[in-house]
Amino acid sequence: MRDEFNNFKEDPYRNNSFGESNFVFEKKDEPAREESSKAHFSLHIEKKHPIPKKTQQHKTPEPKRNFKTIISDASHQIIASVVIFAIGFLAMNFSAFYSIGKFKVQSWLQGDEPTILEEFVQEQVPTKTVLQVSKDLNSQKVNIPELSLSVGPSDNRIIIPRINQNLPVVRVSSQNLVKRDWKALETDIQSALKNGVVHYPGTSLPGQNGNVVITGHSSYFPWDPGRFKDVFALLHQVVEGDEIVLYQDQEKFSYVVQEIKVVLPEDIEVLKQTPDDRLTLITCTPVGTNLKRLIVIAKPVANKVAKAGDILR
Repeated sequence: MRDEFNNFKEDPYRNNSFGESNFVFEKKDEPAREESSKAHFSLHIEKKHPIPKKTQQHKTPEPKRNFKTIISDASHQIIASVVIFAIGFLAMNFSAFYSIGKFKVQSWLQGDEPTILEEFVQEQVPTKTVLQVSKDLNSQKVNIPELSLSVGPSDNRIIIPRINQNLPVVRVSSQNLVKRDWKALETDIQSALKNGVVHYPGTSLPGQNGNVVITGHSSYFPWDPGRFKDVFALLHQVVEGDEIVLYQDQEKFSYVVQEIKVVLPEDIEVLKQTPDDRLTLITCTPVGTNLKRLIVIAKPVANKVAKAGDILR
């Protein structure tokens, strides 16, 4: 039994629980036939499969950033930000810019040809009609001339032939103006702007002495349900000498543009009453922003349209 144990050696190819080392037992020779008959054994651990050391991954050193590199990176970021902002700005105000582009193309193609709405400002000379009464019915039919009658819209409107705009004018209650509740007044005006341009509360009506103020959108949020959110986008195309027509209670009032200017939003002088009669149009500028206000001032002119022919019997 001892001999078998002494001759035992661990198979180097045998799996063992240590995995990486095999055990070999060897007998250490002693003086022959000692009384103690003791055998001493030594344990040797042989590493058959040494664990490879982990190799360190060599990282590529980052290039040092100098002033030129920093400026280059910053300029790229600025350019990308400007491009993204420009795309978003055009998308938000696409309708207004489309109207402006369409107007410029039509103006280039048509030249100085009058617009459809020019008829509202054309001068018409009142005529005097004389009716000759006769007992002969056939003679009466022949002698009755065609009557020249002016027909006005059923609602209040402003017509600007230069930019081919025929817009309803919406009135807003002056109740919040009297209360000096500016936030509520602004809410009323924004709500009314969905239905047209707004006659600013507290200012004169056409035919009254003083300042008639009308305001409208040049551009507004695309998701707004109103149909009139960019009707004054073309107001920038109006020039001095252009004619504007207002219809109030089916009565016509004609104005001619005499001054165009840009003011800050804090400049409320344009809303105040004036000793002279005038029409003041207000919208935001530049288009798509509310940084400033475009002001168009027009003065009244004599009514050129005959209401009806004078009939004398």
